[in-house]
Amino acid sequence: MSKLTKNQKAALEKIEAGKAYTLAEASELVKEVTFTKFDASVDIDVRLGVDPRKANQMVRGIVSLPHGTGKETRVLVLCTPEKEEEAKAAGADYVGLDDYIDKIKGGWTDIDVIITMPPVMGKVGQLGRILGPRGLMPNPKSGTVTMEVGKAVSEVKQGKIDFKVDKYGIVHTSIGKVNFTPDKLVDNAKEFIDTLNKLKPSAAKGTYIKSIYLSSTMSPGIKVDPKEF
Repeated sequence: MSKLTKNQKAALEKIEAGKAYTLAEASELVKEVTFTKFDASVDIDVRLGVDPRKANQMVRGIVSLPHGTGKETRVLVLCTPEKEEEAKAAGADYVGLDDYIDKIKGGWTDIDVIITMPPVMGKVGQLGRILGPRGLMPNPKSGTVTMEVGKAVSEVKQGKIDFKVDKYGIVHTSIGKVNFTPDKLVDNAKEFIDTLNKLKPSAAKGTYIKSIYLSSTMSPGIKVDPKEF
């Protein structure tokens, strides 16, 4: 690791070890301790009191962030010809079917989200080995297998994200960019945490939201007091 600059050292000293900040304080602080030349993402990590190995404690869902993620989401729609215009009008980056299925079989996965419709899931299903590990497989639960392809494209473009708890019980997602105002970061984080609370499995016992950390792509994590939620 390269040596820290004076600025970086000063910034790191702003984070008090062991202190839990309010969400508002953390949203301001994360902007102050980021030194990347590019506009870094702001991420949130929430540790949940669940055992993700048990099916009845799996936490997964969708959230539409009020201010979007600030990220350009590249969307591919795999649909039948009569749906192509609807998908394009809603802002899909790539629209087609067999030609894109062949491209993906050839190793192309230069996209963030794939939206498809039930009648063509048979064809899309063949791509499971490629799409599954990359988290790109369309899924009716996350709204990416639907007859309303236009609506699904618009929602994704406006900042709808899907998330699920990992095997360590942590849910990790991006809630904006460092150039967002602290208020926007707070709104997005609250919406995400509210959604997590609504998804609390009845089988989960004890403290549900155990810890919350806010960080940017290259910054240290800032602890947020979970009691706020």
